[in-house]
Amino acid sequence: MPTSRRTFLASGAAAGVGLAVAGGLPSLAQASPTRPHPPVKPGNVPFPPLVDDPKGILALPKGFSYTIVTRTGVTRLDRGQGVTPSDHDGMAVYDAGHGRYTLIQNHEIDPGAEFGVPHVKGTVYDAGAVDAGGCTVIKTDLAGRNLGEFVALSGTIANCAGGPTPWGTWLTCEEAEDRAGDTWKEGGRSGVYQKDHGYVFEVWADGSADPKPIKCLGRYSHEALAVDQDRTRIYLSEDADGPNGLFYRWTAPHGVKLGPGVLTRLAPNAGVLAAMQIIMDDGSVLPDVAYLTSAQLGRPFPVRWIEVPDRDARTKSVREQFADGQVTRGRKFEGVWATDEGVYVVNSYAWDEGDLPADAAPHDGMVWFYNFKNQTIQLVTYFPHQTQSEEGAAVKYTDLTFDGPDNVTVTPWGSLVLAEDGTGASHVLSTIPGGPTYAIARNQLNDSEFCGPTFSADGKVLFVNMQDPGLTLAITGPWEKYLG
Repeated sequence: MPTSRRTFLASGAAAGVGLAVAGGLPSLAQASPTRPHPPVKPGNVPFPPLVDDPKGILALPKGFSYTIVTRTGVTRLDRGQGVTPSDHDGMAVYDAGHGRYTLIQNHEIDPGAEFGVPHVKGTVYDAGAVDAGGCTVIKTDLAGRNLGEFVALSGTIANCAGGPTPWGTWLTCEEAEDRAGDTWKEGGRSGVYQKDHGYVFEVWADGSADPKPIKCLGRYSHEALAVDQDRTRIYLSEDADGPNGLFYRWTAPHGVKLGPGVLTRLAPNAGVLAAMQIIMDDGSVLPDVAYLTSAQLGRPFPVRWIEVPDRDARTKSVREQFADGQVTRGRKFEGVWATDEGVYVVNSYAWDEGDLPADAAPHDGMVWFYNFKNQTIQLVTYFPHQTQSEEGAAVKYTDLTFDGPDNVTVTPWGSLVLAEDGTGASHVLSTIPGGPTYAIARNQLNDSEFCGPTFSADGKVLFVNMQDPGLTLAITGPWEKYLG
């Protein structure tokens, strides 16, 4: 591996976003020693109404603008590698110096896709996963110019989200559980997986590849993850059902501190992978997060962690190794993002048959905050279920009605940005824990989800993806006025 890496400046993890719990709800402030910010107060300056885009792509508030950085099948990869792959998803931004940025981007693709990630020598994990997922590295600047893109990881499948590390890499997650020997078919093509899938991989911002699975973090339908401030624990989400997925914590072996390349060198059984148990007043385990509602906003619940028996899921999926009532399940555990004090995790929705226990409350989205020191979790944002969303029907107030929060990031000012993947109009949202939520962008092109929102650490650019038709967007404007 190269001995020098570009400085990691993704928002939140490296910018030192801190969070102090006061009165039960998080009070957010940036912990930068050089430029402290006061706590964010709900409703400081509401975002203006969204204005429709004459190009029919992205509605934004007045004073904001966007540039398309990459477009599936149109923009070209460097080194003759082909064209930009499809299904843009999770993403991180890094400072490349001289007013430029480096993006590492997931592509959530199964094999046989029209615009899959091409197999490039040195980047391939599974040669049997042809035209499937992986990661590309994108060079851009404040103006959103495309300064180049190339493959950093290929031969993986369904690379959904992941998380940036404090040491400047990107941990990409496969949302899959396919095994070596399984077959795939797509568009008249077929193939056989040569390796197991459902792992986490480390990707470097300079494009150097090491396509080796990090088996100690388990094999399941990974969604996203975040590394804690001590570099000894990783928090991971699982987007799965039948039964619903889990929220996990991996603890490094004693004396091990995470850093460049450490995870890929650990043994498959290194550390402890454990699943979350939310503890109720009577000492019992909450069986599903959907039993809690907006009535519990801000209330901290104790958390315990129970070790996963077989993290590589050799005979049974990890989430199936626990009996109902032994762990706290949740439909669509999605985005995860860390601060100095804790970690946010999102549940997108639970309202359809099989999404939640029959006696639990349907919802259109939940955002949680787990406090490292107190080992408690609290509900900080809640979207009640609206029946219009069940059929994707239009609502009267499109830019006031939200459902399906997915990816999450912490802004340089300490508030949150969410990407919607719901049944109505898709938005990028600004939300303050315990406070209001505002629409800051709307997909005007189609109903595709937004993915991978991430701020440059200087606060000048919000990068976000539109999964279909596969667009990387750079949004600029007076962010600090509304978020700071």
